[in-house]
Amino acid sequence: MTAEDPGLRPRRSVLYLPASNERALEKAKTLPADALILDLEDAVAPDAKPAAREAACAAARSGDYGDRELTIRINAAGTQWHDDDLAAVSAAGPDAIVVPKVDSADAVRALVAAMEALGAPEHTKLWAMVETPRAMLHAEEIGAASERLTVFVMGTNDLAKELFAEHVPGRAPLLTGLSLALLAARATGTAILDGVFNDVKDTEGFLAECRQGRELGFDGKTLIHPGQVEAANRAFAPSEAAVADARGIVEAWEAGRGAGVVTYNGRMVERLHVDTAERTLALHEAISSRS
Repeated sequence: MTAEDPGLRPRRSVLYLPASNERALEKAKTLPADALILDLEDAVAPDAKPAAREAACAAARSGDYGDRELTIRINAAGTQWHDDDLAAVSAAGPDAIVVPKVDSADAVRALVAAMEALGAPEHTKLWAMVETPRAMLHAEEIGAASERLTVFVMGTNDLAKELFAEHVPGRAPLLTGLSLALLAARATGTAILDGVFNDVKDTEGFLAECRQGRELGFDGKTLIHPGQVEAANRAFAPSEAAVADARGIVEAWEAGRGAGVVTYNGRMVERLHVDTAERTLALHEAISSRS
């Protein structure tokens, strides 16, 4: 596994920005976020959506955002804006088109066919927001529906609403859905981003949720405020200790000259531990190359 592996592209911090906010779009050029989602959906008032669409497409064409992955969230299928959004954004060619409420493999295939018909360049991928009980129960089918779908984006606010669940520390009501989506992502080779944390003033709560997301296995976290970026970057990057440990494991394995099992710092090391260590080092290299 190498740092060039698409599944290892750093997505520690993925910041939503209203495409209708010119100042926010300008500020985003200086933020250390790994990726941006220029939003045409929830963050934009109905009468502002056409202008926001133009601004987002101009940003995608500009080349002004450096190595940040630049994506655009369009309005959901069935809304009055969806078709125009999809046509304009496909033509603009961002890194990805983020689509809300994707809950079936058929929906993925329809979106991909439409993107191709509208001339979306090959580099423009599909990010599917999975945010309903139906999506959780069909997540593996969704992830396997097209190679153009590369990322799941958890919509935890919508999922909580659909479940009639409460937002509580630890997210116990959502863990089943989060776990189903994670299993599906790993089974289909799809990257997966954790949902947003709503209270921008609750720093400790945000850090705790970042730690939980990292421990569960998410690749990164979607964010609603620039002040959350650096903490997410730290939380979803391998620590110095983890990198050092990974190097030690790989070196011990290589020194074992192909033995089925070696030891490192008193711990048994098998091939599966080496695979994990190599992924840690590849992710560290990918992150370091952005600095």
